[in-house]
Amino acid sequence: MLNSHFEQLEALGLNLFFAAIFFLIGMSIRDVLKQGNVPPFGRFIVWLVLFLGCAGFIAKGVIQLFWEGQA
Repeated sequence: MLNSHFEQLEALGLNLFFAAIFFLIGMSIRDVLKQGNVPPFGRFIVWLVLFLGCAGFIAKGVIQLFWEGQA
């Protein structure tokens, strides 16, 4: 395999790893919120913060993709 193939596989693996980590974090937060009897507003805030964290990683990836595409 060429080095470019290794880099693509590495980038894909890293993205899948982050997706899996965010999924596991979400499942654990869901479990904690369910067991802790958190009110709906508190649940909304927790999920909003988690979503914004995920959106930040996605935005970083998109910006990096466009930035590297220009060079």
